[in-house]
Amino acid sequence: MDKIDLTLLHTNSIDKIVIDEIVNIPQDYYKETDVKKLDNVKVVGEITRQTDDIDYVDLDVSGVMILQDSISLEDIEYPFSLKIEGDLKEFITNLENSLDIIELLWENIVLEIPLKYTKVEDLSKFHGDGWKLVSEEEATTSHNPFNELLKNIEEE
Repeated sequence: MDKIDLTLLHTNSIDKIVIDEIVNIPQDYYKETDVKKLDNVKVVGEITRQTDDIDYVDLDVSGVMILQDSISLEDIEYPFSLKIEGDLKEFITNLENSLDIIELLWENIVLEIPLKYTKVEDLSKFHGDGWKLVSEEEATTSHNPFNELLKNIEEE
């Protein structure tokens, strides 16, 4: 189900279009992102006609995207869930009698992609010649020469 026919809704033949589908987002949508895979996206909800000009969408979307771990570079699962709710014209500008559900989903899912994501808890194995990864806690508790300067400024 890539396209949803809205004709029956627009002619008042039906009150609503019920959606309960599993959708696979084509790789063309996410090839320029950190997403490696985006399959089996669960979409549940409905589209109703509120006035002659307003189609209202109310969808719950959930799934798991495969991302590359920001530290280990391994593929990891990142669960997401979101709600798409409102006038369809807010989401789709050239709405006629059909709705490209993939386009609608992608425009909302892309906002859920984290900039960086990791499941690595043990940073000790990530090191090299003269460098190592440190946790935020280690970074704040280690000796920082600027802390003394900051303390002097605050005292003045």
